[in-house]
Amino acid sequence: MRIAILTPSFFTFSGVDRVAERQAKEFAQNGNEVVIFTLKANMEPPLNVEMKIIGMPERFLSQRIYRLMLPLDFIKVRKWVPKLKDFDVIYSHLYPMNWLAYQAKKRYGIRYIYYNYGYAPPSTFSNLIERVYMKAIITMANWTIKKADGAISISQYLQKDLKHETGLDSEVVYCKIDTGRFYPGVDGTAVRSQYNLSGAPMVLFVGRISPHKGIHLLINAFNMVKQQIAQAKLIIIGKHSLKSYSNKLRQMSDASIIFVEDVSDQNLPMYYAACDVYATATLWEGFDLPVAEAQACGKPVVAFDIGPHPEVINIGDEGKLVPVGDTAAMAEAIRSFLKVKSGVKP
Repeated sequence: MRIAILTPSFFTFSGVDRVAERQAKEFAQNGNEVVIFTLKANMEPPLNVEMKIIGMPERFLSQRIYRLMLPLDFIKVRKWVPKLKDFDVIYSHLYPMNWLAYQAKKRYGIRYIYYNYGYAPPSTFSNLIERVYMKAIITMANWTIKKADGAISISQYLQKDLKHETGLDSEVVYCKIDTGRFYPGVDGTAVRSQYNLSGAPMVLFVGRISPHKGIHLLINAFNMVKQQIAQAKLIIIGKHSLKSYSNKLRQMSDASIIFVEDVSDQNLPMYYAACDVYATATLWEGFDLPVAEAQACGKPVVAFDIGPHPEVINIGDEGKLVPVGDTAAMAEAIRSFLKVKSGVKP
């Protein structure tokens, strides 16, 4: 079978792209001919998988505009849609790739399956321009999703949301964790040595540096943690999306908070291994791959009680959910795990 996988980007730090990568790898291992189509990439495709890069502007702002307006790039649409003609099925991972998938279905009758990761609600963004942009993206995405022949959702939460928004039923397929890379025995010594952490209690976050990820709330909670555990450190790993938000976060932070933008996929498991607690104050997720990876590495997780978290996080000795926005409760949950780790009664 010839399978086309369409994803807007093919980047190391994108949870969507890592799911697309794993899907491509599994299809290829099962003897299918697989081609990834993407606008831009910094990862190599899996073994026996071909990748075609469609291209888009270099500047971040231009890229965002281009993603919204791709259907109006008639030259590129005319060039790339015919290249999908001979495939048996197309899996589209997010808008604007849905537009190409829909056009291929319309012109050539190719089966089009939408992979549903959901979209953060505009209300989770503090900037008016961001809220307007997300509203426009969601509107366009929902229109193209309704044209799909079927859909896969990465959580029951998203399955219900997709049905409500588009009327489309979907199969739930949880994101798979590569237990050959993420497991309790990974050695994090090199990471602790690199950042001179020694025996300091360490909290970790992995994800895009964006307002809806609630990193400002996580920093507030961590500052409360330090009131009782002064030597604690917080490492925040992720690509910075908005300069104004990043500047705000750095102004909130002191030397105990370490921002790391470039970590290779190969080294990421070592960061999970180095931490004592994985914490996230994200305000919206469709699945939350990093919390699952952290748990696979045997680390306790603290997060807000949102969306898919009750499905993904093992509540109890391995994880705690706290009310959304309650940074004091988050701080106390983090402290309780750190105290258990150090042998102190929580």
